[in-house]
Amino acid sequence: MANNRKGRHLTQMKIAAVDPFYLRMPDITTAADGTQDTLLVRVRTDTGLEGWGECDASPLVSLAVYCCPMSHGNIINIRTSLIGETLDAPDDVLRLSEKVRRNGLDIQQIQHAYSGAEIALWDIIGQQLGKPVYRLLAEMSGTSDVAHPKLPYASVLFGDTPEDTYQIAVGLRERGYRAAKFGWGPMGKFGEANDIALVAAAREGMGAAAQIMIDAGVVWGTDYETAYNRAEAFAQFSPTWLEEPLAPDAIDAYGSLAEKNPPVPIAAGEGSSIYRMAEDLIVNGGIQFVQIDAGRIGGIMPSFQVRQLAERRGIQYVNHTFKSHLSLAASLHVFATNPDFDLLEYPAAGSELSQCLVIDPFLVEPDGMVRVKECPGLGVRVDTEAIRPYLAPVRIEVGSDTVFEQTRL
Repeated sequence: MANNRKGRHLTQMKIAAVDPFYLRMPDITTAADGTQDTLLVRVRTDTGLEGWGECDASPLVSLAVYCCPMSHGNIINIRTSLIGETLDAPDDVLRLSEKVRRNGLDIQQIQHAYSGAEIALWDIIGQQLGKPVYRLLAEMSGTSDVAHPKLPYASVLFGDTPEDTYQIAVGLRERGYRAAKFGWGPMGKFGEANDIALVAAAREGMGAAAQIMIDAGVVWGTDYETAYNRAEAFAQFSPTWLEEPLAPDAIDAYGSLAEKNPPVPIAAGEGSSIYRMAEDLIVNGGIQFVQIDAGRIGGIMPSFQVRQLAERRGIQYVNHTFKSHLSLAASLHVFATNPDFDLLEYPAAGSELSQCLVIDPFLVEPDGMVRVKECPGLGVRVDTEAIRPYLAPVRIEVGSDTVFEQTRL
Protein backbone atom coordinates (compact mmCIF):
# COMPACT_ATOMS: atom_id res chain seq x y z
CA MET A 1 0.00 0.00 0.00
CA ALA A 2 1.16 3.51 -0.75
CA ASN A 3 2.73 5.64 1.92
CA ASN A 4 0.40 8.41 3.03
CA ARG A 5 2.59 10.54 5.24
CA LYS A 6 2.92 13.37 2.71
CA GLY A 7 1.41 16.61 3.81
CA ARG A 8 1.60 15.87 7.54
CA HIS A 9 0.66 18.73 9.82
CA LEU A 10 3.56 20.36 11.63
CA THR A 11 1.75 19.90 14.93
CA GLN A 12 0.99 16.23 15.34
CA MET A 13 -2.25 15.07 16.92
CA LYS A 14 -2.03 12.93 20.01
CA ILE A 15 -4.65 10.51 21.28
CA ALA A 16 -5.88 12.00 24.54
CA ALA A 17 -8.64 9.61 25.56
CA VAL A 18 -10.11 6.23 24.66
CA ASP A 19 -13.49 5.73 26.32
CA PRO A 20 -15.69 2.63 26.04
CA PHE A 21 -19.40 3.00 26.89
CA TYR A 22 -21.74 0.16 27.81
CA LEU A 23 -25.31 0.80 26.64
CA ARG A 24 -28.27 -1.52 27.12
CA MET A 25 -32.02 -1.80 26.94
CA PRO A 26 -33.84 -2.11 30.29
CA ASP A 27 -34.73 -5.75 29.60
CA ILE A 28 -32.55 -8.27 27.78
CA THR A 29 -34.19 -11.37 26.25
CA THR A 30 -32.86 -14.56 24.67
CA ALA A 31 -34.00 -13.46 21.21
CA ALA A 32 -31.21 -13.48 18.60
CA ASP A 33 -31.28 -9.68 18.59
CA GLY A 34 -27.85 -8.09 18.90
CA THR A 35 -29.33 -4.61 19.21
CA GLN A 36 -30.37 -5.08 22.85
CA ASP A 37 -27.03 -3.80 24.10
CA THR A 38 -23.79 -2.52 22.66
CA LEU A 39 -20.32 -1.17 23.37
CA LEU A 40 -19.45 2.20 21.83
CA VAL A 41 -15.89 3.50 21.79
CA ARG A 42 -15.03 7.19 21.63
CA VAL A 43 -11.50 8.31 20.82
CA ARG A 44 -10.50 11.94 21.42
CA THR A 45 -7.40 13.83 20.36
CA ASP A 46 -5.61 16.76 21.93
CA THR A 47 -6.82 18.91 19.01
CA GLY A 48 -10.48 18.41 19.92
CA LEU A 49 -11.39 15.86 17.25
CA GLU A 50 -13.35 12.80 18.31
CA GLY A 51 -14.30 9.60 16.52
CA TRP A 52 -16.76 6.85 17.36
CA GLY A 53 -16.88 3.12 16.72
CA GLU A 54 -19.03 0.20 17.78
CA CYS A 55 -18.21 -3.38 18.78
CA ASP A 56 -20.58 -6.22 17.93
CA ALA A 57 -19.66 -8.47 20.83
CA SER A 58 -20.48 -9.06 24.48
CA PRO A 59 -20.06 -5.46 25.71
CA LEU A 60 -18.63 -6.13 29.16
CA VAL A 61 -16.17 -8.73 27.89
CA SER A 62 -14.95 -6.24 25.28
CA LEU A 63 -14.89 -3.41 27.82
CA ALA A 64 -12.51 -5.43 29.98
CA VAL A 65 -10.01 -5.54 27.09
CA TYR A 66 -9.89 -1.73 27.18
CA CYS A 67 -9.03 -1.51 30.87
CA CYS A 68 -7.74 -4.83 32.26
CA PRO A 69 -4.57 -4.39 34.36
CA MET A 70 -1.37 -5.52 32.67
CA SER A 71 -0.46 -9.14 33.39
CA HIS A 72 2.82 -9.05 31.46
CA GLY A 73 4.22 -7.68 28.20
CA ASN A 74 1.73 -9.65 26.08
CA ILE A 75 -1.34 -8.58 28.06
CA ILE A 76 -1.58 -4.79 27.84
CA ASN A 77 -4.99 -3.22 27.45
CA ILE A 78 -6.14 -1.18 24.45
CA ARG A 79 -6.32 2.18 26.22
CA THR A 80 -2.75 1.86 27.47
CA SER A 81 -1.58 1.02 23.93
CA LEU A 82 -3.31 4.01 22.33
CA ILE A 83 -3.31 6.97 24.71
CA GLY A 84 -0.47 9.41 23.97
CA GLU A 85 0.16 8.02 20.49
CA THR A 86 0.45 10.17 17.37
CA LEU A 87 -2.47 10.06 14.95
CA ASP A 88 -2.16 12.07 11.73
CA ALA A 89 -2.47 9.79 8.70
CA PRO A 90 -3.88 6.43 7.59
CA ASP A 91 -0.45 4.86 8.13
CA ASP A 92 -0.83 5.69 11.81
CA VAL A 93 -4.02 3.62 12.03
CA LEU A 94 -2.18 0.62 10.59
CA ARG A 95 0.78 1.17 12.92
CA LEU A 96 -1.43 1.48 15.99
CA SER A 97 -3.40 -1.61 15.03
CA GLU A 98 -0.18 -3.58 14.93
CA LYS A 99 0.83 -2.18 18.31
CA VAL A 100 -2.51 -3.03 19.92
CA ARG A 101 -2.43 -6.60 18.60
CA ARG A 102 1.19 -7.08 19.66
CA ASN A 103 0.62 -5.68 23.16
CA GLY A 104 -2.51 -7.81 23.52
CA LEU A 105 -0.99 -10.95 22.03
CA ASP A 106 -2.39 -13.16 24.80
CA ILE A 107 -5.77 -11.44 25.07
CA GLN A 108 -7.99 -13.73 23.03
CA GLN A 109 -10.69 -11.05 22.57
CA ILE A 110 -8.23 -8.39 21.42
CA GLN A 111 -9.18 -7.94 17.75
CA HIS A 112 -12.89 -8.34 18.34
CA ALA A 113 -12.84 -5.69 21.05
CA TYR A 114 -10.43 -3.42 19.17
CA SER A 115 -12.93 -3.10 16.30
CA GLY A 116 -14.63 -0.14 18.00
CA ALA A 117 -11.42 1.82 18.55
CA GLU A 118 -10.09 1.06 15.05
CA ILE A 119 -13.28 2.39 13.47
CA ALA A 120 -13.06 5.51 15.64
CA LEU A 121 -9.46 6.10 14.51
CA TRP A 122 -10.53 6.04 10.85
CA ASP A 123 -13.34 8.46 11.70
CA ILE A 124 -10.81 10.89 13.17
CA ILE A 125 -8.34 10.58 10.29
CA GLY A 126 -11.11 11.24 7.78
CA GLN A 127 -12.12 14.35 9.67
CA GLN A 128 -8.53 15.51 9.98
CA LEU A 129 -7.89 15.13 6.24
CA GLY A 130 -11.36 16.27 5.16
CA LYS A 131 -12.16 13.03 3.32
CA PRO A 132 -14.64 10.20 3.71
CA VAL A 133 -13.06 6.96 4.83
CA TYR A 134 -13.77 5.16 1.56
CA ARG A 135 -11.56 7.68 -0.28
CA LEU A 136 -8.70 7.09 2.15
CA LEU A 137 -8.98 3.33 1.53
CA ALA A 138 -8.97 3.90 -2.23
CA GLU A 139 -5.85 6.07 -1.98
CA MET A 140 -4.04 3.49 0.13
CA SER A 141 -4.90 0.62 -2.20
CA GLY A 142 -4.47 2.50 -5.48
CA THR A 143 -8.03 1.74 -6.60
CA SER A 144 -10.96 3.81 -7.84
CA ASP A 145 -12.39 6.32 -5.40
CA VAL A 146 -15.83 6.41 -7.05
CA ALA A 147 -18.60 5.25 -4.71
CA HIS A 148 -21.53 3.21 -6.00
CA PRO A 149 -25.08 2.88 -4.65
CA LYS A 150 -26.10 -0.32 -2.87
CA LEU A 151 -29.41 -2.14 -2.79
CA PRO A 152 -30.41 -2.41 0.89
CA TYR A 153 -31.89 -5.66 2.05
CA ALA A 154 -33.92 -5.34 5.21
CA SER A 155 -32.43 -7.59 7.84
CA VAL A 156 -35.08 -9.08 10.14
CA LEU A 157 -35.80 -12.20 12.17
CA PHE A 158 -38.29 -14.85 11.09
CA GLY A 159 -41.63 -14.58 12.81
CA ASP A 160 -42.57 -17.27 15.31
CA THR A 161 -44.86 -18.82 12.69
CA PRO A 162 -45.14 -18.77 8.89
CA GLU A 163 -48.11 -16.40 9.21
CA ASP A 164 -46.08 -14.02 11.38
CA THR A 165 -43.27 -14.18 8.82
CA TYR A 166 -45.72 -13.39 6.01
CA GLN A 167 -46.95 -10.30 7.86
CA ILE A 168 -43.38 -9.11 8.48
CA ALA A 169 -42.60 -9.55 4.78
CA VAL A 170 -45.71 -7.67 3.69
CA GLY A 171 -44.76 -4.83 5.99
CA LEU A 172 -41.29 -4.63 4.47
CA ARG A 173 -42.69 -4.68 0.94
CA GLU A 174 -45.09 -1.88 1.82
CA ARG A 175 -42.16 0.14 3.13
CA GLY A 176 -40.55 -0.13 -0.30
CA TYR A 177 -37.87 -2.76 0.29
CA ARG A 178 -36.95 -4.73 -2.82
CA ALA A 179 -34.92 -7.25 -0.85
CA ALA A 180 -35.06 -8.75 2.64
CA LYS A 181 -33.27 -11.32 4.74
CA PHE A 182 -35.16 -13.49 7.21
CA GLY A 183 -33.22 -15.35 9.85
CA TRP A 184 -32.96 -17.32 13.05
CA GLY A 185 -36.18 -17.68 15.09
CA PRO A 186 -37.80 -21.10 14.48
CA MET A 187 -35.70 -21.96 11.41
CA GLY A 188 -34.36 -25.53 11.74
CA LYS A 189 -36.05 -26.23 15.05
CA PHE A 190 -39.38 -27.81 14.09
CA GLY A 191 -38.67 -29.95 11.07
CA GLU A 192 -38.39 -29.59 7.32
CA ALA A 193 -42.06 -28.80 6.65
CA ASN A 194 -41.99 -25.81 9.00
CA ASP A 195 -38.72 -24.57 7.51
CA ILE A 196 -40.20 -24.69 4.02
CA ALA A 197 -43.37 -22.95 5.21
CA LEU A 198 -41.31 -20.11 6.70
CA VAL A 199 -39.43 -19.54 3.45
CA ALA A 200 -42.63 -19.81 1.41
CA ALA A 201 -44.24 -17.16 3.63
CA ALA A 202 -41.27 -14.85 3.23
CA ARG A 203 -41.40 -15.20 -0.55
CA GLU A 204 -45.18 -14.71 -0.73
CA GLY A 205 -45.06 -11.65 1.51
CA MET A 206 -42.20 -9.99 -0.37
CA GLY A 207 -43.57 -10.83 -3.81
CA ALA A 208 -42.06 -12.59 -6.79
CA ALA A 209 -39.93 -9.65 -7.94
CA ALA A 210 -38.07 -9.12 -4.65
CA GLN A 211 -34.88 -10.75 -3.50
CA ILE A 212 -35.10 -12.85 -0.35
CA MET A 213 -32.22 -14.26 1.68
CA ILE A 214 -32.47 -17.05 4.24
CA ASP A 215 -30.32 -17.03 7.40
CA ALA A 216 -30.35 -20.42 9.09
CA GLY A 217 -28.49 -19.14 12.13
CA VAL A 218 -25.87 -21.97 12.30
CA VAL A 219 -28.69 -24.34 13.24
CA TRP A 220 -27.31 -27.48 11.54
CA GLY A 221 -23.86 -27.36 13.10
CA THR A 222 -21.67 -29.69 11.01
CA ASP A 223 -24.57 -31.52 9.34
CA TYR A 224 -23.89 -30.51 5.74
CA GLU A 225 -26.28 -33.17 4.40
CA THR A 226 -29.27 -31.51 6.05
CA ALA A 227 -28.01 -28.12 4.90
CA TYR A 228 -27.87 -29.44 1.33
CA ASN A 229 -31.35 -30.94 1.59
CA ARG A 230 -32.75 -27.62 2.83
CA ALA A 231 -31.03 -25.78 0.00
CA GLU A 232 -32.76 -28.13 -2.43
CA ALA A 233 -36.11 -27.58 -0.73
CA PHE A 234 -35.69 -23.79 -0.64
CA ALA A 235 -34.54 -23.51 -4.27
CA GLN A 236 -38.15 -23.35 -5.53
CA PHE A 237 -38.45 -19.94 -3.80
CA SER A 238 -35.32 -18.57 -5.51
CA PRO A 239 -33.47 -17.18 -2.48
CA THR A 240 -30.33 -15.19 -3.22
CA TRP A 241 -28.47 -17.29 -0.66
CA LEU A 242 -28.69 -19.66 2.29
CA GLU A 243 -26.72 -18.04 5.07
CA GLU A 244 -24.78 -19.76 7.86
CA PRO A 245 -26.41 -23.17 7.64
CA LEU A 246 -23.40 -24.51 9.56
CA ALA A 247 -21.27 -23.45 12.52
CA PRO A 248 -18.70 -20.68 11.92
CA ASP A 249 -15.73 -23.01 12.42
CA ALA A 250 -17.19 -25.99 10.50
CA ILE A 251 -14.78 -25.42 7.62
CA ASP A 252 -14.61 -29.07 6.54
CA ALA A 253 -18.39 -29.30 6.58
CA TYR A 254 -18.68 -26.13 4.50
CA GLY A 255 -16.19 -27.62 2.07
CA SER A 256 -18.21 -30.83 1.84
CA LEU A 257 -21.38 -28.81 1.28
CA ALA A 258 -19.68 -26.83 -1.51
CA GLU A 259 -18.56 -30.09 -3.18
CA LYS A 260 -22.21 -31.15 -3.44
CA ASN A 261 -22.92 -27.97 -5.43
CA PRO A 262 -26.14 -26.93 -3.68
CA PRO A 263 -28.76 -25.19 -5.88
CA VAL A 264 -28.76 -22.13 -3.60
CA PRO A 265 -25.51 -20.15 -3.05
CA ILE A 266 -24.02 -20.41 0.44
CA ALA A 267 -23.14 -17.33 2.51
CA ALA A 268 -21.14 -17.11 5.75
CA GLY A 269 -18.44 -15.16 7.53
CA GLU A 270 -20.12 -12.86 10.04
CA GLY A 271 -18.53 -14.77 12.93
CA SER A 272 -15.01 -14.04 11.67
CA SER A 273 -13.16 -12.24 14.45
CA ILE A 274 -9.86 -12.24 12.54
CA TYR A 275 -8.97 -12.10 8.85
CA ARG A 276 -7.75 -15.70 8.81
CA MET A 277 -11.17 -17.03 9.80
CA ALA A 278 -12.75 -15.35 6.78
CA GLU A 279 -9.92 -16.53 4.55
CA ASP A 280 -10.47 -20.12 5.70
CA LEU A 281 -14.17 -19.98 4.86
CA ILE A 282 -13.44 -18.53 1.42
CA VAL A 283 -10.50 -20.70 0.42
CA ASN A 284 -11.38 -23.99 2.13
CA GLY A 285 -15.09 -23.63 2.87
CA GLY A 286 -16.05 -22.77 -0.69
CA ILE A 287 -18.63 -20.11 0.22
CA GLN A 288 -19.97 -17.82 -2.52
CA PHE A 289 -20.90 -14.80 -0.40
CA VAL A 290 -18.61 -13.66 2.41
CA GLN A 291 -20.29 -11.52 5.06
CA ILE A 292 -18.01 -9.44 7.25
CA ASP A 293 -18.84 -7.40 10.34
CA ALA A 294 -16.42 -4.52 10.81
CA GLY A 295 -17.40 -4.48 14.48
CA ARG A 296 -16.16 -8.05 14.97
CA ILE A 297 -13.17 -8.66 12.70
CA GLY A 298 -10.98 -5.86 14.04
CA GLY A 299 -12.40 -2.85 12.25
CA ILE A 300 -12.31 -1.31 8.80
CA MET A 301 -8.89 -2.38 7.52
CA PRO A 302 -9.24 -6.15 8.08
CA SER A 303 -12.71 -5.90 6.53
CA PHE A 304 -11.16 -4.17 3.51
CA GLN A 305 -8.55 -6.92 3.26
CA VAL A 306 -11.32 -9.55 3.10
CA ARG A 307 -13.00 -7.46 0.40
CA GLN A 308 -9.77 -7.60 -1.60
CA LEU A 309 -9.57 -11.37 -1.14
CA ALA A 310 -13.16 -11.73 -2.33
CA GLU A 311 -12.26 -9.72 -5.43
CA ARG A 312 -9.30 -11.99 -6.16
CA ARG A 313 -11.34 -15.16 -5.63
CA GLY A 314 -14.33 -14.01 -7.67
CA ILE A 315 -16.93 -14.23 -4.91
CA GLN A 316 -19.31 -11.63 -3.50
CA TYR A 317 -18.50 -9.45 -0.49
CA VAL A 318 -21.42 -8.31 1.68
CA ASN A 319 -21.45 -6.43 4.95
CA HIS A 320 -22.92 -7.96 8.08
CA THR A 321 -24.74 -5.20 9.96
CA PHE A 322 -27.52 -5.95 12.42
CA LYS A 323 -26.43 -3.40 14.98
CA SER A 324 -26.91 0.30 14.16
CA HIS A 325 -26.23 2.96 11.56
CA LEU A 326 -22.86 3.66 13.20
CA SER A 327 -21.86 0.10 12.35
CA LEU A 328 -23.51 0.51 8.94
CA ALA A 329 -21.33 3.53 8.19
CA ALA A 330 -18.13 1.63 8.98
CA SER A 331 -19.23 -1.34 6.89
CA LEU A 332 -20.36 0.69 3.87
CA HIS A 333 -17.08 2.57 3.50
CA VAL A 334 -15.28 -0.78 3.15
CA PHE A 335 -16.87 -1.75 -0.18
CA ALA A 336 -18.49 1.46 -1.43
CA THR A 337 -16.14 1.65 -4.43
CA ASN A 338 -16.85 -1.83 -5.85
CA PRO A 339 -19.87 -1.69 -8.21
CA ASP A 340 -20.16 -5.48 -8.33
CA PHE A 341 -20.67 -5.77 -4.58
CA ASP A 342 -24.10 -4.22 -4.76
CA LEU A 343 -26.02 -5.63 -1.78
CA LEU A 344 -26.10 -3.90 1.61
CA GLU A 345 -27.40 -5.50 4.79
CA TYR A 346 -29.58 -2.76 6.24
CA PRO A 347 -30.78 -2.83 9.87
CA ALA A 348 -34.52 -2.43 9.35
CA ALA A 349 -35.60 -3.59 12.79
CA GLY A 350 -34.05 -3.40 16.21
CA SER A 351 -34.24 -1.91 19.66
CA GLU A 352 -35.04 1.70 20.45
CA LEU A 353 -31.40 2.05 21.43
CA SER A 354 -30.16 1.00 17.99
CA GLN A 355 -32.63 3.25 16.21
CA CYS A 356 -31.66 6.43 18.06
CA LEU A 357 -27.91 5.90 18.15
CA VAL A 358 -26.98 8.32 15.36
CA ILE A 359 -28.38 11.72 14.43
CA ASP A 360 -28.13 11.26 10.66
CA PRO A 361 -28.93 7.66 9.69
CA PHE A 362 -28.58 6.30 6.16
CA LEU A 363 -31.87 6.76 4.32
CA VAL A 364 -33.19 4.57 1.56
CA GLU A 365 -33.35 7.07 -1.31
CA PRO A 366 -36.28 7.44 -3.75
CA ASP A 367 -34.62 5.02 -6.21
CA GLY A 368 -34.53 2.38 -3.47
CA MET A 369 -30.76 2.59 -3.01
CA VAL A 370 -28.42 3.60 -0.18
CA ARG A 371 -25.33 5.71 -0.78
CA VAL A 372 -22.26 6.41 1.31
CA LYS A 373 -22.13 9.91 2.77
CA GLU A 374 -19.70 12.35 1.16
CA CYS A 375 -18.61 13.71 4.53
CA PRO A 376 -15.24 13.59 6.29
CA GLY A 377 -14.73 10.43 8.34
CA LEU A 378 -17.61 8.00 8.74
CA GLY A 379 -20.22 10.64 7.94
CA VAL A 380 -22.51 9.97 10.90
CA ARG A 381 -22.71 11.52 14.36
CA VAL A 382 -23.57 9.74 17.59
CA ASP A 383 -26.60 11.24 19.34
CA THR A 384 -25.24 11.40 22.87
CA GLU A 385 -28.41 12.95 24.28
CA ALA A 386 -30.68 10.28 22.80
CA ILE A 387 -28.56 7.37 24.03
CA ARG A 388 -27.86 8.79 27.49
CA PRO A 389 -30.84 6.97 29.10
CA TYR A 390 -29.36 3.66 27.96
CA LEU A 391 -25.96 4.17 29.58
CA ALA A 392 -25.37 1.45 32.18
CA PRO A 393 -23.12 2.48 35.09
CA VAL A 394 -20.06 0.24 35.34
CA ARG A 395 -17.43 0.14 38.05
CA ILE A 396 -14.52 -2.34 38.07
CA GLU A 397 -12.33 -2.62 41.15
CA VAL A 398 -9.26 -4.70 41.88
CA GLY A 399 -8.54 -4.59 45.58
CA SER A 400 -8.60 -0.93 46.57
CA ASP A 401 -7.93 0.30 43.02
CA THR A 402 -10.67 1.43 40.63
CA VAL A 403 -9.69 0.03 37.23
CA PHE A 404 -12.66 1.49 35.37
CA GLU A 405 -15.67 3.65 36.15
CA GLN A 406 -18.45 4.68 33.79
CA THR A 407 -21.09 7.05 35.08
CA ARG A 408 -21.76 9.46 32.19
CA LEU A 409 -21.12 10.12 28.50
